[in-house]
Amino acid sequence: MSRPIIFAIDDDQQVLRAISRDLRSHYGKEYKIMSTDSANEALDTLVEMKNAGDVVAIFISDQRMPEMPGVDFLQKALKIYPEAKRVLLTAYSDTDAAIKAINDVGLDYYLMKPWDPPEEKLYPVLNDLLDDWQSHYIPAFKGIKVIGYQFSPPSHIIKDYLGSNLVPYQWLDIEKNEEAKSLFQLNNLCADQLPVVFYEDGTYQAKPTILDIAQHTGCSAMPENEIYDVVIIGAGPAGLAASVYGASEGLRTLLIERKAPGGQAGSSSRIENYLGFPAGLSGADLTHRAITQARRLGAEFLSPHSVHDIQERDGYKNIILDNGTKVISRSIVITTGVDYRKLEVEGIDKFTGAGVYYGAAVTEASACKDKEVYIIGGGNSAGQAAMYLSKFAKSVYIIIRKGDLAATMSAYLIEQIGSTPNITVLPFTEVIEAKGQNCLEALTLINVNTKETVTKEASALYIFIGAKPYTDWIQMGIIKSAKNFIETGRDLNGYDDFAKSWKLKRDPFLLETSCPGIFAAGDVRAGAMNRVASAVGEGSMAISFVHKYLAEV
Repeated sequence: MSRPIIFAIDDDQQVLRAISRDLRSHYGKEYKIMSTDSANEALDTLVEMKNAGDVVAIFISDQRMPEMPGVDFLQKALKIYPEAKRVLLTAYSDTDAAIKAINDVGLDYYLMKPWDPPEEKLYPVLNDLLDDWQSHYIPAFKGIKVIGYQFSPPSHIIKDYLGSNLVPYQWLDIEKNEEAKSLFQLNNLCADQLPVVFYEDGTYQAKPTILDIAQHTGCSAMPENEIYDVVIIGAGPAGLAASVYGASEGLRTLLIERKAPGGQAGSSSRIENYLGFPAGLSGADLTHRAITQARRLGAEFLSPHSVHDIQERDGYKNIILDNGTKVISRSIVITTGVDYRKLEVEGIDKFTGAGVYYGAAVTEASACKDKEVYIIGGGNSAGQAAMYLSKFAKSVYIIIRKGDLAATMSAYLIEQIGSTPNITVLPFTEVIEAKGQNCLEALTLINVNTKETVTKEASALYIFIGAKPYTDWIQMGIIKSAKNFIETGRDLNGYDDFAKSWKLKRDPFLLETSCPGIFAAGDVRAGAMNRVASAVGEGSMAISFVHKYLAEV
């Protein structure tokens, strides 16, 4: 945590050096001492400091300055830091101005120059003021601040990206938060510039893209090597495992992710059946451990970047990124996973990001406090989200088409849901309409058996309705199943086109696609188990096949 600041200003360089010296010698360990001889420069600096989350404990200002009197400076400074203590440095002839300042700016004290010895005339005064300030001081958040409207799709996209990438940030609702309004006024911003992201260095961006934020936070980078042994596309559990094993076994390894590491598992509030964690762990924690491990072992991580195409040339795989950058690799492991299917119901598109969310339970959970929340889906992800949201919401309703959860959800989750009083399962039910003005306010539900409809108040809807593989981006001739999952191994022999494209004497390895040297693992692969542990297993197994393939070429 950064130290609070004691800010001194005096246009007389000799006096400024003296006060700065005395302050550093006595308070330098507990406070950061800043000083300047320009009032206008000081005010500009204070705005940057406020944007960055720095805190001023006390201002010490000379009265007689050419740019503006000390009292005027304190009046302007207090609009930026109203809780800071105020001390005026005066000569004997300025006593009347100092007394007037007590009423005009709530001056805490005025010091006569010179203040020698400081042990008698300076430190006792400042000690009392700083003790009083410390008794009311609450440390400010130091890091990225996101200001916007709560029910705004662009705001949700930014929060979801930062949260998914484990970047600490503070959300400030412009309609409710006084700090947000203060930052807006200080920087002369207006509503049509929302959302605005303030960074730790004091700079800000209005309506930033995800790539803008990534570049500013250091999450995005260009590839460091000209050629890689293996490039892994997708940083879900399978991709993270592949990057850990690839890097640990000496392969030049690059991991590319279009959104955030962890995939669907990364947004899970609690995974309780993963081997070795008897108390369970969050998807974010698992992701953080895995990405840290991969980087420590030497894997490169490129995000957020989408792969636009894969091309083969002279035995190498050319990976074309969304920005046109070409990455060359000897082999590829595709671990792009799946996306939640869209709910094709009236009103859903209108409120997506403004009360309707696809799997983003953790990001918007705090906004559900004491409200009515609905979840569509009967799988483990839906159950984990319901348990997490029940800590905030007044009531959580799980909407399912079937009669119960037994066929689709793990027993431990069904038991937990059954013992949570504010979670209710609504069987044989569907959503047929989402309603509201600027955000979701109500849902119309239908009983699929009786066809009876009812409209219920709803502040949020979380959708977990099955998944489709993220393979639309693949343009080369990799064989996919009827549902667009990537086919691998012996199952390829059932396709007529396979013999035309496969020219090697051997059969494909277990996780190899119809293109030699390109492998698939995890949920994107046809026949996958759809479990975190199996995805991790396949990711590590894919690297063993990469070694075999590289030994051939």
